[in-house]
Amino acid sequence: MSSLASKQFLTPDERISEVLFGLIMVLGFTGSLSVTSADHAEVRTMLIGALGCNISWGVIDAVFYLMSCLAEKGEKLRVWQAFKSAVCPREADRIIAGQLPPMMSELLEAKAFEAIRQDLARLPDPPQHPGIEKDEWLASLMIFLWVFATTFPVAIPFLLMSDIHRALRVSNGVAILLLFVTGYAFGRSSEYKPWVTGFAMVGLGAILVGLTIKLGG
Repeated sequence: MSSLASKQFLTPDERISEVLFGLIMVLGFTGSLSVTSADHAEVRTMLIGALGCNISWGVIDAVFYLMSCLAEKGEKLRVWQAFKSAVCPREADRIIAGQLPPMMSELLEAKAFEAIRQDLARLPDPPQHPGIEKDEWLASLMIFLWVFATTFPVAIPFLLMSDIHRALRVSNGVAILLLFVTGYAFGRSSEYKPWVTGFAMVGLGAILVGLTIKLGG
């Protein structure tokens, strides 16, 4: 409880969510192209918009991660200070139980709480104010790169192909494949049917992209 170490860099579900968001965002741009009338200037504008939007969201997401780290550390610090200022063992045990899963806290006996309480009492006090550590700055950078990188697989065909019609078809194919892979990975991490969630993610992505284009996003 004295450690103020924050959460790990993106859980599997969070990584999947970031990929999905990045794909929906860039598909909103590529889907707005008209195959019959789009020229290279419009493609260039679309790519700049898609890249710029993903850069902006990557920065925002990285900042949100750092803010959540500080908020989580602040909460741990408040719990530690409450434990240290507990006026009686019963109050300290209540604070400890509040940090444990309900089932575990119900199964622990008084002796176990006493042992935990004594171990915690011997630990040194954490810093008075939470701060951001080096690995958390690195994690925020990785989040930015993770969000930004999701743009490229869908955008690459427009960079490599002069035929806009063919590039759009290849880009859409890449997007469908990535949506399926994202859904499949989510199914595996959630212990649900990976193939079902894979196809469901493709359908969900198509709906979200349609709404994004319809609303002018």
